[in-house]
Amino acid sequence: MDQKLELLKAVPLFADLDVRSLTEVERLADEVDVRAGKVLMEQGRTGHEFFVIISGRVAIDQAGRRVTVLGPGDYLGEIALVDGGPRTATATAETDSRLLVLAHREFNTLMADFPAVRDCVLRSLAKRVRAVDPDAS
Repeated sequence: MDQKLELLKAVPLFADLDVRSLTEVERLADEVDVRAGKVLMEQGRTGHEFFVIISGRVAIDQAGRRVTVLGPGDYLGEIALVDGGPRTATATAETDSRLLVLAHREFNTLMADFPAVRDCVLRSLAKRVRAVDPDAS
C-alpha cells in the first residue's frame, strides 16, 4: 500500500474501507500542504471543498469566537456541501498542516459511492447539530 493509501486508512472516516475503495478515494482527493495562518473557509461564504486533516491543527471560529481545534483524522466543510448553504464557521490552519481536499463534485461522488463514509459524515452532522442545539434531541 502506498503512502497516501496508508494516510487514508489512518483516517477514522475511511478506516472501514477496503483497498479498492481507498484507491478510489485516493483518486478523488488532492493532498495539499498549507502554512499556519491559512484561512481554509470563511463563515458566511459559499463552500466548495471538504477537508480531511492528515496532520496539523485547524482552528474553528464562529462569529469571531473559538469553538474548537481539529486535528489529524478530523474533517470539516461537509455542512455547506450537504445543504448548499453558506459556511457555518471560519477554519484557519493553526499549524502547518497536510490536508486531503475534495471538491464539491468529488465529495458528492464519495457520498454516493461509499455508504459507510456517507453514514459517518451524516452521524457527525447530527452530533454537531446536537452540540450546538441541545434541544434538538
